[in-house]
Amino acid sequence: MQYTTTGTVEAADGTTERIVTHTVTGLTKVIDGVKTLVMWDRDYQDGALVESELAFFAQDNAGTVWLFGEYPEEFENDVFIGAPNTFIHGISGSQAGIAMQAQPQTRTRTPEYVQGHAPSVGFLDCARTISMDVALCVPAGCYGGLLEINERNPLEPAVGNQRKFYSAGTGLVKVTAIGGERQETLDLTKAEQLSDAQLAEVNAQALDLDEHGYEVSKDVYAQTPRAEAATEGAGRS
Repeated sequence: MQYTTTGTVEAADGTTERIVTHTVTGLTKVIDGVKTLVMWDRDYQDGALVESELAFFAQDNAGTVWLFGEYPEEFENDVFIGAPNTFIHGISGSQAGIAMQAQPQTRTRTPEYVQGHAPSVGFLDCARTISMDVALCVPAGCYGGLLEINERNPLEPAVGNQRKFYSAGTGLVKVTAIGGERQETLDLTKAEQLSDAQLAEVNAQALDLDEHGYEVSKDVYAQTPRAEAATEGAGRS
């Protein structure tokens, strides 16, 4: 699947248009003995690519989804400038975190859960379930029974909080901001199933990104096994 979200970032220096594509690849990557599924995200600001990221997820037997790390390449004026925020579970003190709880709860004073911790790059995302019955409409359609989650990085209080809304069977459908110096909003505009040819192209490009990581991040990313193509297609044209 490939999901496209669009929106804006409001800041003191003006408004930036954003388009983010989230792609489920047919690749897997083993991290600390766990076979993870590779996601490929591309972030465009005012039409220019600013980040191309591989992220690694796995689901345990109870249904909880875990984030095992990220390799985000950064660009400025369409020129690659590095991947300083790379983190991988088990390396340099980084630890996997919960991306999605199997059974979210909205009881009063429900504690936050850690979505990932990488002290070497200042990454500490924490989340808490706010509601499980939100209804709203975005360009991709209208949804009910949405899961609303509050996310924040306690190491960066000036950034503020994000509210993210998820639909079962679809995933992320909306992002809003609470506080912070930069107010980001994103709406799901398109969700499409990739054809076999599209998936093969996605796999090839994501494998190129994976390969580049071994040159860029020798102390962290290069310590992992290379990604592998597990799924090339399902008979879709």
